Amino acid sequence: MYNDILNKLSKSKFRNSFHLSSKDIKYINDKGLDVIRYHAEDFIKTRLAPAYIPNDGKQTPMKNHPVFIAQHATATCCRTCLYKWQVYCSACNSNLL
Repeated sequence: MYNDILNKLSKSKFRNSFHLSSKDIKYINDKGLDVIRYHAEDFIKTRLAPAYIPNDGKQTPMKNHPVFIAQHATATCCRTCLYKWQVYCSACNSNLL
C-alpha cells in the first residue's frame, strides 16, 4: 500500500519539487532525529488532528522547517492532500471505492 502511494507521489512534479536544503540538513543534524520526530508529531497534533482547523489547506508553511518540507513532499500537509494522496489512493488500490 505505502509503496503504491510513494510511487504515485514520485510521479508528481509538485511533490518532487521539495528537497531539504543544506540548512535543513544541518538543522536535523544539530537537533537530532528524536527532536525532529517530536516536532513532526506536534505539527500533526496541532495542525491536522484538531476537529476544527480555521486555515485548513494553508496550515503548513512551504519552508522554514524540514518537517514542513517533508509534509509537502509526502502530501501530509493538510487534510485535503492527506485524503487525496493517502486515503483515496489506498482505497483505490484496495478496491474499496
